[in-house]
Amino acid sequence: MYKSKKSLLVFAVCINQILYAQNIRINQLGFYPHASKIAVIVGDSLQNNFFVIAFGTRDTVFAGKLSGTKQSANSSLKTRIADFSKLQKKGKYIIVVPGTDSSFAFTISDNVHREVAVASLKGFYYQRVSMPLVKEYAGKWARDAGHPDTAVLIHPSAATKERPAGSTISSPGGWYDAGDYNKYIVNSGISMGTLLSAYEDFPSYFDTLNSNIPESNNHVPDILDEVLYNLRWMLTMQDPNDGGVYNKCTNAAFDGMVMPGITKLPRYVVQKGTAATLDFAAVTAQASRIFSKFKKQLPGLSDSCLAASMRAWQWAEKNPALEYDQNKMNATFTPPVTTGGYGDRHFDDEWFWAACELFVTTNDERYYPIITSKINNPVSLPSWNNVFTLGCYTLSRNKKQISQRHIDDIQSVQMRLVQFADNYLQHVTANAFQTVMGQSRGDFVWGSNANAANQAILLIHAYLITKEKKYIDYALTNLDYILGRNATGYCFVTGIGSKSTMHPHHRPSVADGIIEPVPGLMAGGPNPVMQDHVHYEYTEPETAYADVDGAYASNEIAINWNAPLVYVANAMEALQYIVQWDKE
Repeated sequence: MYKSKKSLLVFAVCINQILYAQNIRINQLGFYPHASKIAVIVGDSLQNNFFVIAFGTRDTVFAGKLSGTKQSANSSLKTRIADFSKLQKKGKYIIVVPGTDSSFAFTISDNVHREVAVASLKGFYYQRVSMPLVKEYAGKWARDAGHPDTAVLIHPSAATKERPAGSTISSPGGWYDAGDYNKYIVNSGISMGTLLSAYEDFPSYFDTLNSNIPESNNHVPDILDEVLYNLRWMLTMQDPNDGGVYNKCTNAAFDGMVMPGITKLPRYVVQKGTAATLDFAAVTAQASRIFSKFKKQLPGLSDSCLAASMRAWQWAEKNPALEYDQNKMNATFTPPVTTGGYGDRHFDDEWFWAACELFVTTNDERYYPIITSKINNPVSLPSWNNVFTLGCYTLSRNKKQISQRHIDDIQSVQMRLVQFADNYLQHVTANAFQTVMGQSRGDFVWGSNANAANQAILLIHAYLITKEKKYIDYALTNLDYILGRNATGYCFVTGIGSKSTMHPHHRPSVADGIIEPVPGLMAGGPNPVMQDHVHYEYTEPETAYADVDGAYASNEIAINWNAPLVYVANAMEALQYIVQWDKE
């Protein structure tokens, strides 16, 4: 009886600690020694002081005053800020607000984001199709291969004389796109472009990063090995007869919440489209440029990628605005296809991105007129249906390799990127969570966490252009946001931190019988539209998040959300030794 009461007491204390800790929102991993360090206290604190305590002791290592109360513009929450940036001593700590709260434990250390940097990249391994995930690399999340995709049907919408409806092609490999089991070229486009760009911007760092995948230690960087697994699938999606690219490899309808490969429903490739083909052209041109450095390890790959890219470009020239309209397709062809459409009616951004990648890779002036015609289009955060800024990043990072005759254009692009970044810096101090993310209610949409990550990438690019440290400082606020300094109190990356997403809309995580979800995957984040019609306890823009597997509008995972997280977390790890944070 005594042991039972003691166990209940310990349990109650633990629950109480978790509930209290939820009122202090903080990066649940921690901070670099010389970087900014901020915690956010939610609610009306009656105390004005806070203390940083060495974990496991009663030793106060820092004491400070809370800021005045801030009213959030995105919810009814009120906050106060605890700034302990002057604390630089490495160690493990908690924050205490007397009579109110104590935080989750966090660390101050070098390489403090290495765990999420590696886990987010490893998340792509767990999304691999057509290969078994073995215990040596997957741990408790080992599973069978899933969909082999060696006999994929040509859907009637994609039929040609050479490939009639019902004939089969082999299209194995690649990544499952999100919480479902299909593979989409358009969403692979932005995901691959972001990962390849991470390598281009920080090659020395990635050359030594080991994420414990089957290809580790093969003299190709792990991030490129992972990219290559999806790239080889993408190459199968190009029709060799005309160069066009199928929109997706898919079931006709979504699988249920089962493990991959349980269902044996037919798989199809469907109609080609301009967006998919140009995204493919951009990715393969960029891949050709990067893999040209690995000709010994991967003979012929760079040349094959460039040839595929040029063939795709030629198809797009003949089909400059062919929309993938799934509803229209389903009115004409059977079976109807009801999986993700990734339909796009506007192609200026895809033309620009593909032209930039081909131009930089080949130095062929034939692609430059397209760049010239679209270079003054608005700069915006990249998304699957607006990849214009990916082209801007490519022109900027390759400025030294581009002919001087185009220097005015490149400098103009860089100026516009920096101006766009500067717009995000103006109102951070007014934000109740002191992050770049959340300055507008428009930030909180389906996949809002990708907005946070892509804002950070923009700021990192502004740093790479200007070498001004402020951009890295502000980019770091959005990584803090993703890892817990937000209105929900969640760290949005599975397996990371003290209170992270546990029930993502992700079929393997639901169906595998393991309590913990597949690690390293970023949930979509707050989305007040709540298209899933699941009950949300909180519904304001920055709090509309439900950690239940049915809440696909806020709690699904997706490769185009994980890719910018990979970029940001690893960029911070790479830059910590380059950026000299102010030393007090």
